[in-house]
Amino acid sequence: MYTINKSTFKVSQMDCPSEEQMIRMKLESNPQIKYLDFDIPNRKLDVYHQGNAQEINVALGALKLGEKLLGTEKAETPITEDETKQKKILWWVLYINFGFFVIEMTTGWISSSMGLIADSLDMLADSIVYALSLFAVGGAISRKKKVAKFSGYFQMALALLGFSEVVRRFLSSSETPLFQWMIIVSIFALIGNLVSLWLINKAKSKEAHMQASAIFTSNDIIVNGGVILAGVLVYFLDSKWPDLVIGGVVFAFVMRGAIRILKLSK
Repeated sequence: MYTINKSTFKVSQMDCPSEEQMIRMKLESNPQIKYLDFDIPNRKLDVYHQGNAQEINVALGALKLGEKLLGTEKAETPITEDETKQKKILWWVLYINFGFFVIEMTTGWISSSMGLIADSLDMLADSIVYALSLFAVGGAISRKKKVAKFSGYFQMALALLGFSEVVRRFLSSSETPLFQWMIIVSIFALIGNLVSLWLINKAKSKEAHMQASAIFTSNDIIVNGGVILAGVLVYFLDSKWPDLVIGGVVFAFVMRGAIRILKLSK
């Protein structure tokens, strides 16, 4: 360890792993930066670096995430946690998310449920973020940006197709989705996300990307609950409207995720 500077930034729009990845890709190529310590719940970033903070401030400003330099002080480079253990957990979370993307997409089409299809794309969005985190190491930033660009446009295209299908079903006399599939598959997806959250919390990691993953997974649990509720309402109301409403809402989240992923490629 050696003495360097620690500059603390307030980043008002940093609230999920996507913003963390944007910042990492923007700053990690700078040889003067030795370590990045993210505090996503409090929207703060500590940058351990050599030299002054002006260049870092300018780089963060280009991302337009509402950054503000709070101060700079002398510090020592912190000791990082066990990355091997963290990566193993993130791989499991990635497998769970991508597995349920395939399952929910398939059963969503079979059961004519836009809620399940939208939730499957939300799972895909999470899988992309986790994959980018795992594959982005050292000098792989340029490759990561290419993958992010392709993934973002692909996800955006799927979200737009989903929106158009929701509108078509709103305007036409489409069939009522099979509520049994909606409820059963979403319950299994909920269990999958609970297992993911348990694995992440089991690590007891203070690293930002692990804490952000916990926040991401908690949001997914809420989405799963929304699809289950929609399935129950479809049963009691004998109507397609609850499924289309939840589908439209989740597609909006998927589109927001796609836009954030595209920002990673810039």
